Amino acid sequence: MYATALFPAEAVPRRPAVDLEVVIPAFNEEQRLPRTVRRTVEYLADARWSAAVVVVDNGSVDRTSAVAQLGTEQVPVHVIGCRAPGKGAAVLRGFSSGSSRFTGFMDADLATPIETLGTVVPLLEEGHAAVIGSRYTDQARLVNPQPAYRRLGGTLFRLVAKTVLPGVSDSQCGFKFFRREVLEPVTPLLGVNGFAFDVELLALVRRHGGSVLEVPVSWTDQPGSSFSALRHGPKTIADMLRIQRSLDRLPKAS
Repeated sequence: MYATALFPAEAVPRRPAVDLEVVIPAFNEEQRLPRTVRRTVEYLADARWSAAVVVVDNGSVDRTSAVAQLGTEQVPVHVIGCRAPGKGAAVLRGFSSGSSRFTGFMDADLATPIETLGTVVPLLEEGHAAVIGSRYTDQARLVNPQPAYRRLGGTLFRLVAKTVLPGVSDSQCGFKFFRREVLEPVTPLLGVNGFAFDVELLALVRRHGGSVLEVPVSWTDQPGSSFSALRHGPKTIADMLRIQRSLDRLPKAS
């Protein structure tokens, strides 16, 4: 259970409260991260919400932390570390150390335009528990599709994910935002830290009565993804089975 084991409440320093925190988990991202952080800060500076960027360095051995220092007085960039490996641990580190009204995470490659927040945040304000980007809903656009072998791996992943998360067309688009109060009962229950992390997080939000809304995105494939169907597939399927067993033990929301 990552949240309770890695981030006990008394040991987590809280950042100043803002309306929105954008968490970017990063592992050896010194090449792509500066552009992503710069564009994000520029966009948030003109937004009507107060905001901050949180870069979580997940054990990088390059200059990821150094190149992320691109904040302004209006939009600070907080760079924090995470000793535990894996995207899930990094995202939870970002969530657990914040106090913003809304929080979420996006990929370091900026495959989803940051302008998508202009659609996402108003929907959170309306009361949706989770608003996530999707490449496979109506009006979504693949500006630069993935190579064929990655599309095949993604199709297989989605077929398995739908057994745990029916009705969600794209659990893996790296652009997900939440109302903070819906995360509080959910994060202590998370137990998967690999590529199925997103599925477990969304499934738990639903199990606790929260809505998960997909919004279409204009998505651009970026080189550098670490997912391999052959290398990660067996563990991902095992994680899906583990998630389903955990969900079966939880009471359904009334």
